[in-house]
Amino acid sequence: MGYHRLLSHKSFQVPKWLEYAIALIGALALQGGPIFWVGGHRQHHAHTEDIDLDPYSAQKGFWWSHILWIFYPRPEFFDYDTYKKYAPDLARQPFYCWLDRYFLLLQIPFALLLYVLGGWPFVFYGVFLRCVLLWHSTWFVNSASHLWGYRTFDADDGARNLWWVSIVTYGEGWHNNHHTYPHMAKSGLFWWEIDVTWWSIQLLQTLGLAKKVVSSPPQGATHG
Repeated sequence: MGYHRLLSHKSFQVPKWLEYAIALIGALALQGGPIFWVGGHRQHHAHTEDIDLDPYSAQKGFWWSHILWIFYPRPEFFDYDTYKKYAPDLARQPFYCWLDRYFLLLQIPFALLLYVLGGWPFVFYGVFLRCVLLWHSTWFVNSASHLWGYRTFDADDGARNLWWVSIVTYGEGWHNNHHTYPHMAKSGLFWWEIDVTWWSIQLLQTLGLAKKVVSSPPQGATHG
């Protein structure tokens, strides 16, 4: 909801204090700072599955798009001065510059809190196991959802709707829908396409905290 639908695609707006709080929670996932994450994701959408320009192109195989792109980093995707060009709206804000640089440090107070609450078992499950599960869940969107599943829309890429990825990512696996209408706040477009993230956005909207929610495709859009 934070790094992806709120910051990367601006599919809804919330008060700045809530936006920053959501971004802090997103940073705890240890998937990089917000400028890095948003910059890379926008490159992915701008050049989907291009072997050279998509950071995690599925054309290079499952394991590349899932994890190997991190172990063989290319400067155009990992160099701050390069990826910030794709997220200038965030790079202009001191808070996001700070969070992009120091997101790793957030794990220290969080781990200390867990240790106080439940000792080392809480730290193991709440930090290490949690992060590994979050990593692979997110990476499945990049890999599995570009290889398997069904296509509702005739998009110019291999993005697909994959139900089990949507379950573990709270709706992010409806990837063909998302690549067709990336600025929509909801990815599950049919009743069987469960989208917990969209339900959360709806709750914020009901509470008066989410504004300018993009809930429908652009006028005149059709699907194949």
